[in-house]
Formats: sequence, C-alpha cells, structure tokens
Amino acid sequence: MPDLELLRPRTYLESLRPLGLWTLLVAPVGVLAGSASAFFLWSLDHVTRTRFDHPWLLFLLPFAGIFMAWVYRHHAKSSARGNNLLIDEIHEPGGGVPARITPLILGTTLLTHLTGGSAGREGTAIQMGGGLASAFANLFRIPARHRRMLLMAGIAAGFGSVFGTPLAGAVFAMEVLTLGRVQYEMLIPCMLAAIIGDLTCAAWGVHHTGMIISAQMPAGVFTFGALDLLVLAKVAVAGAAFGLCARLFIAATHGIQTASERFVSVYWLRPFIGGVVIIALVYALGTREYLGLGVWSPLPGDVTTLTVFQPGGSDTWSWFWKLLFTAITLGVGFKGGEVTPLFFIGGALGATLAGLLGLPVDLAAGLGFVAVFAGASNAPLACTLMGIELFGAQHAVLLAVACWISYHFSGHTGIYSAQRPGTRKYTP
Repeated sequence: MPDLELLRPRTYLESLRPLGLWTLLVAPVGVLAGSASAFFLWSLDHVTRTRFDHPWLLFLLPFAGIFMAWVYRHHAKSSARGNNLLIDEIHEPGGGVPARITPLILGTTLLTHLTGGSAGREGTAIQMGGGLASAFANLFRIPARHRRMLLMAGIAAGFGSVFGTPLAGAVFAMEVLTLGRVQYEMLIPCMLAAIIGDLTCAAWGVHHTGMIISAQMPAGVFTFGALDLLVLAKVAVAGAAFGLCARLFIAATHGIQTASERFVSVYWLRPFIGGVVIIALVYALGTREYLGLGVWSPLPGDVTTLTVFQPGGSDTWSWFWKLLFTAITLGVGFKGGEVTPLFFIGGALGATLAGLLGLPVDLAAGLGFVAVFAGASNAPLACTLMGIELFGAQHAVLLAVACWISYHFSGHTGIYSAQRPGTRKYTP
C-alpha cells in the first residue's frame, strides 16, 4: 500500500521549504565562488603569459618560496592547512575557516606560477570557495547548523567553476570527504552551488579550454552492442597503470615533504632549496615545458595538456618529469593545486600507453586525464562525471572503467590527508 501521507498537498509544500532555504543560502556562495574563480583564471592567464615573456622570472622561484614560507608561517595560522582545513571543518566544526585563506592562497598561487612552480589551480579555487562561504556565514550570522552545508557548497562551486564541470564539482564536494562514501544528504545544495558558480564564471566571460576525443573504435571480433570486450580489457590495464601512477605521485609528494621537514630544520630554506632544484632540472633537461600549469605553451614542440591528445604530441617520459616537477614544487611548500598537473601527467601517460595497448592516442589520453586524478583524490565517481562533461557521454563506460580501476590500485591514502577512511578498497 502507498504511504497516503506522501500524497497530501501539505507534504509536498513542506518538502519545498528546505529547497527554498538551500537556494537562499547557497546561491550567494555560488556567485561569490564563481566570481572568484573567474578572477583567478583571468589572473592566472596573465601571470602565465608574463612568465613566458620574461624567462628570467624563473630565477626568482627560490626567493618566492622564502616569501611564501614567511607569510604562511607568520600570518596564515590555521589557513596553512588549506584544503585539509576545509575537510576537517566539514567533519568536525571547530575554529572555523578564517577569511584570510582566500587572499593568501590566491596571491601565493599566482606567485608560484609567475616564477615557474609546477602547480595547479583546483586547490586555490576550493580554498577560495570555502573561505568565501565561511565569510558569508559569519557576515550574515548564519546558524552553526548550516555552516557544514555552506562549506560543502563553497567546495562544489569552486571546483565546478574553475574547471567548467558543475556535475563533477557537486559530486566531488560530497565524495572527497570520506574514502569510499558519498555524502548524499547535501546533494541538492552542492548541485545548486556548482551550477550557479559555473554560470557566474561563464557570465564574466571566462571560457575553459576544450578537449575532444574524436576517435571511434572500429567494431572488433569481441564487440557486443556498443562495447568491445578487448577494448574494455585494454582500458582496465591502463586504469591499473593510472592508479599506480597516482600512487607514485602521492608517495613522491608526501615523501619530499617529510624528507624536507626532517633534514632541513630552517623552514624558509626548504622552498629555497626546492626552487634551486627545479631550476637545475630545467637546465639539465633543456626545456621549460614542465613548469607552471602545462595547459598551453607559445613555444613550438613543448608538451602540454593539449598536445598529449595528438599523435606524437608527447614524449615517452613526459608524464614522469611533470610528476617530479610537481612533487618537488608542492612537497617543499609552494602553493597551488595538484589537479591540473595530474591532468597533464595522466594525459601524457595515456598517450604513452596508447602505443603499447593499441588504443587511439586521444582516447587513451582522455582516460588518463581523469583517471590519474580519480586515483589520487579517491573520487572516482566525480572524475567519471568530469570525463563525461569534458569529453561527452559516448565514452562513459570506458571512462568509468579507467577511473574506478585507478581508484582501486591507488592505495588507501590520497592527496588530501584529512580525507577520512570510510571503507577499505579491498581486503589484502
């Protein structure tokens, strides 16, 4: 028998009340986070162009590291924990998220990219979104019971707007908190915030780089319906490689951080040494293509996130060098995110595996693009949706296989140390 209570008009009217409240609370957060992402992306583009126009800025990288270390040591307080602070505050509200986290991460990330550090942008967008959500809650005296929702909305809006993937942003905010679990109770607020944030960023005239997987797999002997079992098997092998790559990135970044803190007691000397090592690597390899975001370059022949989708657009070991540059940059204390470099790393590794597995280059690069991030962040569902939003639904099954197997092989830790353990990935 159906529950007659659910059929009463009053019940439906009562169900609209939380929807109205959520919209009222998260809409301003979405607008603030989307506007912040638009300004950040615009600034980042100008900073990157300035770095290419003035190559000597690379030699300021060690000194920029000293400045960042001093600023965060003396003025950041709890903001120094970055994304991990937001995750902890969502799990167990405590001291709150200070408003200073937004200008601090924005300024230091731009400085990292201006001087050539290899870092990303998602960490900045997430921290700005969370910081602005917290500031909004404090300014308008939002009750404490709604603060968790606002922080999650800030993460969703920041992530969704900076990459132009609102569905992935909404699910990422729910999935990244606990390994193996998704916080579905905040689904609608996160979705609203991510969509509003993305629309706001677009309204400011900021456009995202488009990537296309144009390959169409020919029907094979083992094709059933729209799926080729042999291709699925190859994608599964690639997914395992992407997961192991994510594991290597996590170990390298955390290992460099631990080693630098253990062997270099002077806090400001750690980023200085790291900056010097990066400069040395640039001249040892004879290229600057592994600096900065790596999304584009005015220099012909440079490997970028865009060129890895083209045959011959990536070298065999490009993924490893980008991994090393990024692990050093973030491990010694420079600011920025991990995700955009992980896109480069995954795309370049996919391009390398394409020849070994007999897959189209753009398809393998697209799978690696999202799957390495899936393993590193322990957010395979969000990354699958990101792949669908970026590349289209025609490869949804292959994207899911690559992301979920990468998640399985990437280990029990991730790039966010505050992520709580929910369920184990497998039984040893």
